[in-house]
Amino acid sequence: MKRTIARLRKAFRRLRLGTRLALGLGALSLVVFAVVGTALTTYMRDYLTNQLDDQLGLAQVAQSKSIAETGTLQGKKYYRWYYAVYDVSGSSPELRSPEETGDLPRDIAPFASLAEQQVSDGSEVLRTVHLAGKGQYRLRACAVKPGVVLVSAAPTDDIDDTMRRLIGFQVIAFALALAVLVEFGRRMLRRGLNPLSDMAHTAHGIASHDLTESAARLPIRAAKRGGGPEVEELRTAFNTMLEHIDDSLAVRAEAEQRLRRFVADASHELRTPLMSVRGYADLFQYAAANAPGEREKHLARLRAEAARMGVLLDDLLRLARLDAAEVDAPIRLQEADLVDLVEEAAAAFRAGHPDRPLTLVSQRAPLVLRLDPHRVRQVLDNLLTNAAVHTPAGTPVTVEVQPGSDAAVVRIEDAGPGVPPADRAKVFDRFYRVDKARTRDSGGSGLGLSVARSLVRAHGGTLTLGHGPGATVFTVTLPATPRRGEPRESRTEQTGPGVDAATDH
Repeated sequence: MKRTIARLRKAFRRLRLGTRLALGLGALSLVVFAVVGTALTTYMRDYLTNQLDDQLGLAQVAQSKSIAETGTLQGKKYYRWYYAVYDVSGSSPELRSPEETGDLPRDIAPFASLAEQQVSDGSEVLRTVHLAGKGQYRLRACAVKPGVVLVSAAPTDDIDDTMRRLIGFQVIAFALALAVLVEFGRRMLRRGLNPLSDMAHTAHGIASHDLTESAARLPIRAAKRGGGPEVEELRTAFNTMLEHIDDSLAVRAEAEQRLRRFVADASHELRTPLMSVRGYADLFQYAAANAPGEREKHLARLRAEAARMGVLLDDLLRLARLDAAEVDAPIRLQEADLVDLVEEAAAAFRAGHPDRPLTLVSQRAPLVLRLDPHRVRQVLDNLLTNAAVHTPAGTPVTVEVQPGSDAAVVRIEDAGPGVPPADRAKVFDRFYRVDKARTRDSGGSGLGLSVARSLVRAHGGTLTLGHGPGATVFTVTLPATPRRGEPRESRTEQTGPGVDAATDH
């Protein structure tokens, strides 16, 4: 038995959700139908029995009058009804001889028992009994006069027949209603659960999608409507999750592509100085044997190429540390005057590029922030050097410091040709050069702006590129609350070609 129940449960669990819900609805409906049918059948039987009791009572009223007047039961009698008159003045009821032999059945024990009960109770007594060879009968006993009791019996065949028909009708009607309800419920549930099937199909499609590809995308979505507010909420959450996964895959694909490009560019950038070192080493070896006068020249070139490679490796190491800032802090914060740092960077730029006029616009008071002065100075030097490398001689450069309540802003603007629109979104990418024809000697490795932006981000700030007609504007925003000191002299300075200034690197 237990195995059969376990198998049935297992088979039920394998059914689809809509079918299980429909079967559950059918089982619940079956219970409801059983309760309603039982209540209706019980009510109908009680109603018909009460009618029969009333009919017995009316008949006994007329019969009791006849018995009281004549001593015997006379008058109209009902078909298949039985009558018995008992004298109960003695210790036990005594049956009077019936007027007709058909007035009493063979089994009269229930009649005598009912007469005794009527005497003991002193009121009318009703009982349903089974008479041998006759079937079910409804018996009623009442006192005709003191010492005389009349017991009448009416068959319940009509009630039983009516109840059988009623039960049969209920079974058929409830069975049809249950079948229609289950089928209709199954169709409605299947229709309502179609969006869930669509989501399952979408999930299977995602499972069969190759997500290991670098350009993997999830173009499929759960699009079927309907199912009610709950299913709509589930579909919205499901599609939102797919959008999130799609965006994550896009970010991962872009990161993988950038990593491949970074590795390829780094390999290329490192290969160039390495090849130069190898070539100059061969020349140095040859010069040592055949042209001693050339050795110093080749040795200087070897040192220059090694220095170039060292700078490139330093930039790569710094970017790696900035990318892993949560493990190894790349900056050392301390209180420093941003205005002093900008002045030092401007002085260094003037000394290194006297052919480019530089204008410095700053406030009179110091602007003390918590920052890493060496890294901020590196950012400023990189941006100014970028302005010098990518603009022709004589191009004006403007540096402006703007204090604010929540942040300090440094704007570096040059009046050069500007950045082409197609390159503005990529200027901060690693190893990216606006002018592809430039070499490292003339245009750098393409890491300067990337390092600068990473350093600014490490401070919690931003580095953005603006543009205008014939101008390039880099804006450095450093979040902090400035601490102002004593007023200074005006900080607006302008120099032109040939102006000498101290160099501070």
